[in-house]
Parts: sequence; structure tokens; C-alpha cells
Amino acid sequence: MNVTVPLEPRPWTVRRWWTIVVVVLVGHFALVYLFGAKQAPPARPPSRVPVLKIAPANNPFIALNDPTLFALPHPGDFATVHQSRLVTNQPPSFHWQEAPAWLPLSPEFLTKTFTQFMATNRSGDWSLNFNPAPQFSTPEPPPLPDLPSISTLHLRGDLARHQWLNPQPLPDWPSADLLAPSKVQVVVDPAGRVVSAALLPPDYGLESATRNDQADQTALRLAIAARFSPAPQTYVGQMIFNWHAVPLPVATPTPTPAPVISTATNAPAAQP
Repeated sequence: MNVTVPLEPRPWTVRRWWTIVVVVLVGHFALVYLFGAKQAPPARPPSRVPVLKIAPANNPFIALNDPTLFALPHPGDFATVHQSRLVTNQPPSFHWQEAPAWLPLSPEFLTKTFTQFMATNRSGDWSLNFNPAPQFSTPEPPPLPDLPSISTLHLRGDLARHQWLNPQPLPDWPSADLLAPSKVQVVVDPAGRVVSAALLPPDYGLESATRNDQADQTALRLAIAARFSPAPQTYVGQMIFNWHAVPLPVATPTPTPAPVISTATNAPAAQP
């Protein structure tokens, strides 16, 4: 019976290792020498490509950035260029050898020729005003509106669309000035009865100075007692009472009776 004994691999020797390292290094240097000595092909010089250059100061395109090129005189505008090309004639110089001799001038003959010319060319007076004479008229003042002669009631808001069923006469109030209207805001139920009434304040300060407290209370009482036509729902409106002012009664002065002066003689009684 044959028994197979496994053989153990022998380890590499140092000589074998150094041989492999030297072969690898030699191969590396050979590859560097073979492929590293080659040069890249030379670059082809560019042709027909845009080139940026700094424009000189006298370039005409630089002058287009000047905002005053067309607003102010410019050395390169049309008028300046052609004016610089104008040919100027130098006047001749006169060198006088002696002082000028002035001719005598008489002041009385200065306007004599002009006076003679105007005397022979007189023309008649012509009126160039062909417009008719203006006609003046006195403007008439516009008529003043007539002030109401009685106190009136004005309904505003939803009340203006309903009828006042129990109208009552509005009184007049004695006053030396016009009275401000009394404004009452009311809430009316569907049956037409006033369920709430409130006196509104004046709109401005001048109106408060002409309010009459008694007239305001009367307006509030009339607003509570008012009845309107029925409506499907509750609505709100304003009752504005425009009061008519009547002159104040003139008080008749009461004559004052003259004082009665009584004289009494206090004489002593006669002795018997």
C-alpha cells in the first residue's frame, strides 16, 4: 500500500528576492527611457482670432462715451472742424505818419437832413382799430334761495322709502339766529313702531353753538311717537327736523311810577 506524503513548499531565498527586485527596476528604467524621451508635437500658431488692444486716447469711438458730445461744443464736432478750415484774410496794416485831421462838425446840422426828409413825407393818421366799442353791462347777482317759512322734516336712509302715518305739525322756535337741525336716529320694527330713538351729536362745532335744547327734546319726543308703514324686517333711518326760527318778542318796558315824597312837620305840641 503506497502512502502519499504532501511536500511542503520551500521558502524563497534572499538571492531569489534580490534577483526579482533588480529585474523589476531594470524593466522600469527601460520603460522610462523608451517612452519618456518622446516630445509632444509643436503647437500650431493661431490665425484669424480676435485680439484685444487698448484704444488710444484719440480714438473716435472713445469720444462716443462722452455725454456732452452733442450738447456742448466739442473739438471734433461738425462746426468746429469746418471752422478750423476757414481761410481768414489778414487786413493790411496802415502806418500813419501823422495824426489824423478831423473835419469840423456843427451840432445844428446833425438832424437837419432827417428833419427835411420827414417834413416831405408826412402821412395822414390812420386808425387800425376796427373792433366795435365795448358795451359794458352790470352783472346781476344770483337770486338768494328762499328760506323755509315753516319747520320741515326730512327722512333719510330706509325711512325715506316708508310713509309717515301720523304726521304732526312742527312748532316754530323764537331765536335771534338760525337754528341747527335736530337729527334723531330711529330703529323701526316690522309693524312700523319706533323701538329706539337716539339724538345724534352735531356734525361740527359751529352747529353745536346754534342748537336749541328744547327743540332737540321736542324732536326726540316726536320721533318716539312716530308711526311708519309696515315693512318685512326691522330697518334704521334718520329723522332730520329743520326748525324755523321766528324773531324774538320785543319786551315792552313797564313804566316805573314816580316816587311819592311826603313832607311832615314835626312841631312841638302847645302847652296849655
